[in-house]
Amino acid sequence: MNRDVFIFSKGRLHRKNNTLYFADEHGKSQPLPVEQTENLHLFGQIDFNTSLLHILTQHDVRLHVYNYYGYYDGTYYPRNSQVSGYTKVQQSAHYLDLSKRLYLAKAFIQGAVHHMQRNLRKHGEESRSYVDTMASRAALLEEASSIAQVMGIEGQCRQIYYEGLPILVRNNFTWEHRSKRPPHNPLNALISFGNGLMYTTVVSELYKTALDPSISYLHEPSSKRFSLSLDVAEIFKPFLVDPLIFSLVNNRRIQEKHFKNDEGIVHLNDEGRKIFLAAYDEKMKSTFKHRKLNRMVSYRYLIRLESYKLIKHIIGDEKYKPFKAWW
Repeated sequence: MNRDVFIFSKGRLHRKNNTLYFADEHGKSQPLPVEQTENLHLFGQIDFNTSLLHILTQHDVRLHVYNYYGYYDGTYYPRNSQVSGYTKVQQSAHYLDLSKRLYLAKAFIQGAVHHMQRNLRKHGEESRSYVDTMASRAALLEEASSIAQVMGIEGQCRQIYYEGLPILVRNNFTWEHRSKRPPHNPLNALISFGNGLMYTTVVSELYKTALDPSISYLHEPSSKRFSLSLDVAEIFKPFLVDPLIFSLVNNRRIQEKHFKNDEGIVHLNDEGRKIFLAAYDEKMKSTFKHRKLNRMVSYRYLIRLESYKLIKHIIGDEKYKPFKAWW
């Protein structure tokens, strides 16, 4: 299995012959196994040139760039070999037909709500009121006749979920409300950082299929973003990212000392990012027995399977049902 490589130091990425090297700011150089790499994540200030991009293209490696605060900036993609004109036409048709678009938009929210309720249910009676209230809001999806209504219901469900967050986080991390731009406390910073990682993971998995990541159904397609990745990530953020955050905080692997506050913008420091990324990468590589496939699959591959299910739906092979953890 190919791996993800994370670089935090300042330095330079360069190609020498057919090998990829990273030289840090002190001039110390080390080779990177490009033939075993799937994604390169750059968190430090890294210089590189088109020669590097050529070798990444040859080995089908995606290059993800993050800003000073550790939040996703953009991606370099090698030429996509998974191209299907028929799939793209059908994908567009499902966006243009409101009833078809609504079906998929509602499905993404149903998957997200299932996993938010799953997180809360682990705390029994203490969280029952949140679970029941969320269920009553989610039931309104059946009658929703516009994307705006669907988004409104999603917002209500997520607000209820966030109100129950103090039950899920047992340490000294305070929680008032969700703040994104910028995160105003450590817990919000963790959610934003984790959600950004999930977005890049979904982008990478969509890239391996014939889906166009810019044609979406829940989120409005627009320039400068891969909005289908936002759609699919809705299912997996509460399933994979949130439990990881709760575990890191409740087991004190992530503490207050792992954050910085730069003029009101709270974000993980380098040590905190390394802890989070190591745990995230381990989770993505770990496997479970898939009930339908009857074999072991990784959580990363599970996201690609969701993409294949979307393809089957839009080309008329099999009706799409969002992934819902059954355990």
